[in-house]
Amino acid sequence: MAAETETVQIVIDSLLAAGVKYVFGVPGAKIDSVFNALIDHPEIKLVVCRHEQNAAFIAAAIGRLTDRPGVCIATSGPGTSNLVTGLITATDEGAPMVAIVGTVKRSQASKRTHQSLRATELLAPVTKKVLDVVMPDQIAEIMVAAFRVANSHHRGATAVTLPIDVMTAGIKSSIPAFPPSAFVPPEYGCAPKQALSKAGDLIAQSKFPVLFLGARAADAPVVQAVHAFLRKHPIRVVETFQAAGAISKELIHLFFGRIGIFRNQTGDKLLQQADLVITVGYDQAEYDANQWNPTNRFDIIHLDTGPADLGFNYAPKLELVGSLTGNIDALATILGTRVPSSVLARPHETDVAKKLFAEFHAWETDVDAAPKPNGGPVHPLYFICLLQSLINPGTTVISDVGSVYIWLSRFFYSYEPKTFLVSNAQQTLGVALPWAIGASFAQTPVPCARKVVSISGDGGFLFSGQELATAVKHGCNITHFIWNDGAYNMVEFQEVDKYGRSSGVELGGVDFKTYAEAFGAKGIKVTSSTEMEAAMKEALAHKGVCVVDITIDYSRNYELMANVIADSVS
Repeated sequence: MAAETETVQIVIDSLLAAGVKYVFGVPGAKIDSVFNALIDHPEIKLVVCRHEQNAAFIAAAIGRLTDRPGVCIATSGPGTSNLVTGLITATDEGAPMVAIVGTVKRSQASKRTHQSLRATELLAPVTKKVLDVVMPDQIAEIMVAAFRVANSHHRGATAVTLPIDVMTAGIKSSIPAFPPSAFVPPEYGCAPKQALSKAGDLIAQSKFPVLFLGARAADAPVVQAVHAFLRKHPIRVVETFQAAGAISKELIHLFFGRIGIFRNQTGDKLLQQADLVITVGYDQAEYDANQWNPTNRFDIIHLDTGPADLGFNYAPKLELVGSLTGNIDALATILGTRVPSSVLARPHETDVAKKLFAEFHAWETDVDAAPKPNGGPVHPLYFICLLQSLINPGTTVISDVGSVYIWLSRFFYSYEPKTFLVSNAQQTLGVALPWAIGASFAQTPVPCARKVVSISGDGGFLFSGQELATAVKHGCNITHFIWNDGAYNMVEFQEVDKYGRSSGVELGGVDFKTYAEAFGAKGIKVTSSTEMEAAMKEALAHKGVCVVDITIDYSRNYELMANVIADSVS
């Protein structure tokens, strides 16, 4: 008979085999056995958070940035239910993570008892899979399955439920944790040769192809394959918000901006010229196909790790399912034998493309992109220009949701994969600071050493602002900017458009400088654009956590949703 191991040790051994460096969570009686065991394993750092939702956000950021599942942990009842928003955000936006949750004794599972909760039913809709431990001998298999499912495409969250009586000290299992190799999911191969050949024909025959990059095109290996493809075959490119950083500065002449939410951007106009759209790693939750393809007028080639979510507005002519890098490399080779040099060469120099390219960059000379000589609130364009000029190109910049995220997603340039992060599929409010904490811990070789920048509105910041305590305690080097207008502005300008007035959007009344200082962070307040440059330099130079409260000028926010284009070729 195989030697037996305590069940809690199998959980820890599984985490070690999976390469887990951090566990983020909030303790409680139903899961304290794992907290207790982690004391004896300093190779895994336990980071206690101020709210379970934030623990899930932080773990998801780790997964998104490292491509290895982040881990959060919570107790039963409200500890588990508090994870839900973080789990659905991770699942919908492709961040691999594993949530470990405690539950009541098995004998009490069907009863009303202290902190009872039908956790499986609650978590199933917001995860890829919930795995329930019922017997001690299941733990090793369930732990390895949770990591493999989370990290298999399309990536997302999984959850493991651990009944307190199964985890009680002294309970043992004869099945040990699986080795590290088992935690790595299998790789994907290329699409069939016949399908790749047909895709090559479609691209070769097209007059105005457009490469449409989605969230899964932002993974570093895919980015490298896309760059190699574009050097050989320079096709015009647009990105979704979550694909930010997929186009390098070297290839910026092919880039016509990010598209999403409102169909009024240069990239949307570029799509109107297309006779073929090649989507790579695109998820319709990023930018609904009925928005950019309302009459199903495009021929589409779908490249992804899974089949298309077929519908009237997204009905690809061809689907290349499998390895994104493999299929992109194969297409580049095929096109090299079929495409005359005049077909795809120098596409950015056509008259229409030149006009659109100039339009895309026109904002850089906008009067609001410069400081106001007489002061006044800080305009988003000026903030973006200033930030872009003061940070290193590889700095991780994270945007919360709100008007702030539309401005940044449209106008902040990012040239390296996953250096600009937004919540786009779920548009989850409050992610900026927790994601910044996750980005800090994800740094190698020295965690929390390099500057991370996060930006939110005043409403979004208070969804997770208590996590400043976590950031300060663990020495994170984060500068967090708050665009403060005293309202839920993204809701406000859309309500005004619909009803001619707004309701339920008023905020205000928080001294964020003092709030930050109460947590041990540095606080700065900016009320005029004339103060912005000096304040930003001071904040970015500060080693540690700094919060900058900025009076923002949202006077042009209605333009964010104005001039939605019709479905016609200009």
